[in-house]
Amino acid sequence: MPSTPLFTPRRRRLLVAAAGAALVAAPALGVRAQTPAPPRRLTPAQTEGPFYPLTLPADSDADLLRNGGLRYAKGQPAWVEGSVTDLAGRPVRGAVVEIWQCDEQGHYHHPGDGDRADRAFQGFGKTVVDGEGRYRFRTIRPVAYGGRAPHIHVKVKLDRRDLLTTQLYAQGDAANARDFLWQRLRNDEDRAALTVAFVPGSDGLLAQFALVVAA
Repeated sequence: MPSTPLFTPRRRRLLVAAAGAALVAAPALGVRAQTPAPPRRLTPAQTEGPFYPLTLPADSDADLLRNGGLRYAKGQPAWVEGSVTDLAGRPVRGAVVEIWQCDEQGHYHHPGDGDRADRAFQGFGKTVVDGEGRYRFRTIRPVAYGGRAPHIHVKVKLDRRDLLTTQLYAQGDAANARDFLWQRLRNDEDRAALTVAFVPGSDGLLAQFALVVAA
């Protein structure tokens, strides 16, 4: 009795059609799996301002509510935290984050401000990011003074390079719209990148400020 051929014309057509469908479907699946993340934007830079310390204080740690043996009990205590990453989302290991700001009465530790700042408020702090690029400071919610909206100055350094100098603003503060530096930012996206919410937390307010730098 003659055997039935393994590949009949009809079976060949079915196999070719199935293979073609698989080739069409495979790239579509690959595209979905490898869709790149939206591009990151560099954190906008702003002026350093006139009150960066002429000499760094003896106490320059990340807790601005303790200056040596003194404790600052004015204002609204707040944590300011975030991460330092590059445009690819990688943590910038070894980066140093510095912040400086005025006290609750609007005074800086600086001769240009008449040295009127409360001695209990450290006013300046710095910290090295951890292995995931994260940093954290203990301070107060910034306050307005003169014609400036509440803000905290921020600087990011790596080795001897300054990677970024900018300012952090308080979301929803009415003084933002009157602040000439906030208004000078190029567009709403840049203003949103530098304006963060101070929300109630378990231990005072919390503000999260992500920093993206060209490292």
